[in-house]
Amino acid sequence: MVPVEGRRFLMGSEDFYPEEGPVRPADVGDFRIDPYQVTNAQFARFVEATGYVTVAERALDPKDYPDALPDLLHPGGLVFQGTTGPVPLDDVTRWWAYTPGASWRTPLGPISDLAGRDDHPVVQIAYEDAEAYAAWRGARLPTETEWELAARGGLEGASYCWGQDPYPDDTQMANTWQGEFPWQNLVLDGYPGTSPVGSFPPNGLGLFDMAGNVWEWTSDAWSDHREPAKSCCSPTMLAGTSPDAPTERFERKVIKGGSHLCSPNYCLRFRPAARQPEAVDTSTCHIGFRCVADASV
Repeated sequence: MVPVEGRRFLMGSEDFYPEEGPVRPADVGDFRIDPYQVTNAQFARFVEATGYVTVAERALDPKDYPDALPDLLHPGGLVFQGTTGPVPLDDVTRWWAYTPGASWRTPLGPISDLAGRDDHPVVQIAYEDAEAYAAWRGARLPTETEWELAARGGLEGASYCWGQDPYPDDTQMANTWQGEFPWQNLVLDGYPGTSPVGSFPPNGLGLFDMAGNVWEWTSDAWSDHREPAKSCCSPTMLAGTSPDAPTERFERKVIKGGSHLCSPNYCLRFRPAARQPEAVDTSTCHIGFRCVADASV
């Protein structure tokens, strides 16, 4: 793990989305953080050692999803499915589908696997899965404040982990979406989905993928009354559920960092201040995590 010296810093932003503000001072103690997102190979070792079964692999209780279509009440997770052309951006179910059989072993559904992806970030991980892995390691999940301080890498007030320009000298600094979301991915960064951890330059602290690749769980509950106006990343757990169905059945946690699906034309969230709520029962093909530990551990 990489040591991070605790201090007071300016957290948040007032330049992008309302839920990121106001800019305010925040205090953080010393801690240590993984330089990389947890990979498929690392998570596989945890499962082999403990026999752990992830949320996406467990049977669903119909009482938890009373509005879901019956044929979707099977273990699985949310999988991104790009559209064939431009669509209105007011309904995430146009590009998200609850897919029975999707899990960390088969992140895009039963027809997928992890061949050649040992060094990619593990996905289809619900909150308690990330917590269980961290505890097994003698670590924990970061708070939102710890995560943001680490992501900034010493660049206080900068919009991105590397400065103010999202693409300095036309360089792709993170695994994100290039083109018109959700149908036109130009793949200028070389990766249509997740990328091996460490494929892009680190920030000033030597931390990789603090922007893009996959969103990361934090331990903070989402308690903000301001809901993000646009999100590529917060569908209901079962995409067959009515968009008007209540979403407060499960606690929601803050996720940070953006993902390979973040696009400037829709979800410009591959930034340290960006934040989203995610229900703790949800696993998707673009959410993973990294661990932290107290400085004394």
